[in-house]
Amino acid sequence: MAATFEPEVLLFTDGACSGNPGPGGWAFILRHPSTGKEMEKSGGERDTTNNRMELMAVIQGLQTLSRACSIELFTDSVYVGKGMTEWMPKWKKNNWQRKEGKQWKPVKNDDLWKQLDEQLQKHRVKYTRVAGHSGHPENDRVDELAVAAYQPYR
Repeated sequence: MAATFEPEVLLFTDGACSGNPGPGGWAFILRHPSTGKEMEKSGGERDTTNNRMELMAVIQGLQTLSRACSIELFTDSVYVGKGMTEWMPKWKKNNWQRKEGKQWKPVKNDDLWKQLDEQLQKHRVKYTRVAGHSGHPENDRVDELAVAAYQPYR
């Protein structure tokens, strides 16, 4: 019998950048369906990339949780989703290196991937891809928050 996944917490994340690299922002919404409690949080950086902000949104959301949880992560970032589900196991096995042609190179953003890996060891996370800018209310809201978070750095 297949194990079922009942998320205790829903995590909606997004990252945004004005230029890539450029000023960037990240945001998340954490929702606890059984209590109805919800939290929004965002932050920004002066000089970063979109991929770093996408990762930061997930890391910040997971770090906010005070105990291990089952989480359904909703993100429009294929980079984060494929990284978590496909690439990270290979990177870890190869000491955070990736093959580029015939050479081994350090994984880009390995500092953040390692932080995400640490959080993934604490929690049970299911990745669900959301189409960006498609009228998904929570995805639209985290996009709005992420864009607002980098405005002071423009």
